[in-house]
Amino acid sequence: MAILKFRVHYEEDDSVYRDIAIRHNHTFFQLHDAILKAFEFDNKHGATFFRSNDRWQRGREISLEIYDNRRYQMPPLLMKDVTIGSEIKDPNQKFIYVYDFNKNWNFQVSLIGVSKEENPKMTYPSTVRTEGIAPSQYGAKSLLGERFADVEEKYDLSKDAEGFGTEGEGGATDSGADEGGHDEGGNEEF
Repeated sequence: MAILKFRVHYEEDDSVYRDIAIRHNHTFFQLHDAILKAFEFDNKHGATFFRSNDRWQRGREISLEIYDNRRYQMPPLLMKDVTIGSEIKDPNQKFIYVYDFNKNWNFQVSLIGVSKEENPKMTYPSTVRTEGIAPSQYGAKSLLGERFADVEEKYDLSKDAEGFGTEGEGGATDSGADEGGHDEGGNEEF
């Protein structure tokens, strides 16, 4: 069974991408779901794929569903009915993926590899590479994310919020260092 590897770029930042490995007989619905998981988006909005060429022009549409409020040049194919392998017409096949038509999240999906060997330890589809910080679906995302909360809790960064202690304010220091910055043993203190 062929394994297809796609690189999914966030359109507004080429340094943000995810590589997804998926079986050729999986559907576009499964690829849609894998992309949302890879970028940590929910699945509450409309979505569509477009076949594309090397210049990222939109071709035939493969949609999550037929939407009443969208205009179609021709009726779209449906993600649940179309296998990915059936739409691979070129060894460098490209698709455009659009999620949430109000926010208009655009992703460029490029076929970057085909393998005949399945990894028996992997469940497909699977995110096999992550580069860059994914955009936040509903607002600002911290560069440090959840890790910062752990650091803040461990070191209690809320104390002395301005970041300055009382040292040097004319009183004696707590550390036992003299005014030259040396401790009682003569070592410099940093």
